[in-house]
Amino acid sequence: MSSTTADKKRIRLWAIFFWLAVWEMVAHLIGQEILLVSPVVVLRRFLELAAGIEFWKAAWFSFFRIAGGFLLALLSGILLAVASTVFPPMRELAKPLMVTIKSIPVASFVILLLIWIPSRNLSVVISFLMVWPIIYTNILQGIENTDKQLLEMAQVFQLSAYRRIRYIYLSEVVPFFRTACSVALGLCWKAGVAAEVIGIPEGSIGEKLYESKIYLETTDLFAWTIAIILLSVCFEKLFLWAADRLLERLTAG
Repeated sequence: MSSTTADKKRIRLWAIFFWLAVWEMVAHLIGQEILLVSPVVVLRRFLELAAGIEFWKAAWFSFFRIAGGFLLALLSGILLAVASTVFPPMRELAKPLMVTIKSIPVASFVILLLIWIPSRNLSVVISFLMVWPIIYTNILQGIENTDKQLLEMAQVFQLSAYRRIRYIYLSEVVPFFRTACSVALGLCWKAGVAAEVIGIPEGSIGEKLYESKIYLETTDLFAWTIAIILLSVCFEKLFLWAADRLLERLTAG
């Protein structure tokens, strides 16, 4: 990604401070913390929570499962997309499955899955299901959009399958892969935490959000929401950075 494109996508600090100021003013006008808490109060409470071991236990519990669901969906989605390219009937088999998964609401999946699996593993499966169709569809589209002239040239020069994958397919699929990951990384956290709020597995962030709602602890609700945002953003940035470095090495030379 070019520096110009990255600059355009970067969130400006002045925009963040503007919306924080709006938040502060609205909270001041309402004047009731049970409805809307000041960002200063939320930040103070977040730092208090972050100083305790329970915060990090809950963060690790949810992070491990949601990130695990994403990585499982990433691997299986890529493998299924490749299989669908090599074996066209596989694509026809996968199509109704993907449409069904994308159409069913998260809440319906959660209620159904709670019959079959323990609530502590719910966020893994839900994150997987929400991300899997996105990864599969984008990777398949990237493979299908590979420049046919490059493939014909590779056939003329009798390039090995390894070289075709490394120097042609990878380069063509990378933009689709990155787009899929950018969308899926945010979605897996939304779906995973939503599943935890419904399933209420002990020791999860979802449980903390549910307790905040039950006991009308609005400050804690906002503080845990900030924790979710930070975990999601950090995981996304770290994963995309690592993926970019790995793909650059594979396609270089």
